[in-house]
Amino acid sequence: MKLPAIASFSTTHKDVILPLAVRRWALPFPVEAETKPVTNPKAGKLSFSLPSTMESVSEVEAAAEKLAEEAGIDEDERFRITMAVREAAVNAVLHGNDYDPAKQVTASFENNGKSLIFTIADQGKGVDWEHLPDPLAPENLLRGTGRGIFLIRSFMDEVHFRQLQPGTELTLIKHLTPAQEQT
Repeated sequence: MKLPAIASFSTTHKDVILPLAVRRWALPFPVEAETKPVTNPKAGKLSFSLPSTMESVSEVEAAAEKLAEEAGIDEDERFRITMAVREAAVNAVLHGNDYDPAKQVTASFENNGKSLIFTIADQGKGVDWEHLPDPLAPENLLRGTGRGIFLIRSFMDEVHFRQLQPGTELTLIKHLTPAQEQT
């Protein structure tokens, strides 16, 4: 079956090419994360709070993209990082805060020179992350949702959940490898 040529991107997983329209849902397999060499990572930290809107999700995604780019991450790996951060932000806005305008999403991004650390928190009821449905189970393969945490875990080196009172905090970590260690 030929997929429509809307726009495409490439992953390192056997050079699979997927159209933009299906890339969020068409990765039912984990893409092996490769640690890319970084030449001159710029350290820094950014924290902010935003309302529970999809516009806020886009702002969080743009900030993650900028941090990854400034860290010297290549385009393919940057795409995976920003997709993971976007999924975390969508979960915070949609599932955590239920689009409640009275609730905020907080984000904290840090480049400590060894890792990029992205922390996203909501003020909602929380989530039981240990009992999420398996998106690869036959009964879930055709569902239009339910792959966010799976993608986050596939694209990042470490993923940590913390139950807040109220809310859930998700910390995503991508390790940086200095170029001189890549020999």
